[in-house]
Amino acid sequence: MSSCMKKQLARNKKLIIGLTGSFGSGKSMAARFFMSHGAEIIDADKIARSLLTPGSPCYKKIVAIFGGSIVGSRRRIDRKKLAGLVFTDSRSLNRLNSIIHPEVVRSVKKTAKKSCRKVIVIDAPLLIEAGLVPWVDKVIVVTISRKEQLKRIIGRSGLKKEDIENRIKAQMPLSRKVRLADFIIDNNGTVARTKEQVERIWKTIISTPRR
Repeated sequence: MSSCMKKQLARNKKLIIGLTGSFGSGKSMAARFFMSHGAEIIDADKIARSLLTPGSPCYKKIVAIFGGSIVGSRRRIDRKKLAGLVFTDSRSLNRLNSIIHPEVVRSVKKTAKKSCRKVIVIDAPLLIEAGLVPWVDKVIVVTISRKEQLKRIIGRSGLKKEDIENRIKAQMPLSRKVRLADFIIDNNGTVARTKEQVERIWKTIISTPRR
């Protein structure tokens, strides 16, 4: 028996948290604060990007559907070109998600199962859309006003306002996500304010009975 398995048997069962929000709402920052408390972070976006590796099954399906025009240097999928296609056409976005989501969900669950940590945070913008809510113990939604959201994304991404708005509109509205939340993090204020909210939530969740 591996040392990791021994630790899992010796500890209480895992608590799995779903952390979600909208494009640019501040999920990744909140995730880093949870990680500083000892949680393992599973980044769904990072997993999704890894699925686009040239030659992978997902890569082949995506190129077959959207065409060679999305392939850039070194046979890599040009994510900006792909985004330009799917974030203006809900049907195309649904086709892309039907390829990516099942693989991301499979990887998230596999990684969580192997983890030795007591608390695992799934950082996933499409947590709800991918059907992961019934699988997690608690849902945390990071909220932000549209005005502040646009300001922050424009300041750091270089994307045009129109492109940002298309991405935001393509996602489930934050108002709907909030209805499913066990905890809400308001990220309209300072970094320190967000950190304080994470700390309060952490104190609550560590007292929650494990699976």
